[in-house]
Amino acid sequence: MAPPRSAFGTPPQGGAAGGPAEPDPRRPLELVERPVQLHGSALARGLLRAAGWRVVFDGLPAAQGVAIVYPHTSNWDFVVGILAKWSIGIPVTFWGKDSLFRVPLFGPWLRWLGGVPVDRKNASGIVGQMADALTRSRAEGRFLWLALAPEGTRSHGEGWRSGFYHVTTAAQVPLALVFLDYARREVGFRRFLQLSGDPAADMAAIAQGFGAFQGRRPQLAAPIRFKS
Repeated sequence: MAPPRSAFGTPPQGGAAGGPAEPDPRRPLELVERPVQLHGSALARGLLRAAGWRVVFDGLPAAQGVAIVYPHTSNWDFVVGILAKWSIGIPVTFWGKDSLFRVPLFGPWLRWLGGVPVDRKNASGIVGQMADALTRSRAEGRFLWLALAPEGTRSHGEGWRSGFYHVTTAAQVPLALVFLDYARREVGFRRFLQLSGDPAADMAAIAQGFGAFQGRRPQLAAPIRFKS
C-alpha cells in the first residue's frame, strides 16, 4: 500500500530506523487509496456526456465520509450534481433548507434522493446527530456519505459554514473535495483528506486541494474560509 501523502503533496519521512514515520497530527493528510468502488448508471453518464460534461471519479477511501461541493453558484449545480451522483452510483445524504421539504411533490422527492431538512436557525443539533450516525455506520460496516455545499447559498458570501468541518472532525472520517468546473465541464471527486483538527491547516489544505475551478457564475463563489 502506498504511504499517505500530506495535503501539500509531501510524503511522510522515514523514522530513525528507516521505517515510516507517524503522520504529523497537526497536518491534514491526503488519502490516495480508493478501495471502495461503485457502479453507477450508464444512462446518467450518457446524459452528462450529451450535455458536454465529464465525471472524474476513481473510487472512495472508505465507506463513510463527508463530501463538500464547490463552487456552488447556480441552480444548475443541483441538476449536474444529481446526474453525477447517479452516474457514480453513490447514495449520499444531504442537508437542505427545511422550507424546500414542505413544497408538494418536490419535498418528498428530495427525501427520496437522500435529503434531510435543516432549520438553519437551529442547526447545531443535526451536526452532532450526523457525526454520531457516521461513527455508528463505521462501527457497523454500513455505507454512509454526507454531501454538502459549505457556501450554504448560491449568492456571494463572505465564507463557508462550518458544519461540514465539525461533522468530519467529530466522526474522524475522510473529507472529499468535489468540484464543479463549468470552464472544462467537469464534475468529480478530486481529492480526499483526513483532517487534523487544526482549522487553519485544514482550510489551507482544502483551498489548495480545490485549486482554481470556475462555477457557472464565478463572481458569486465564496472565498474558502469560515464565516467570521
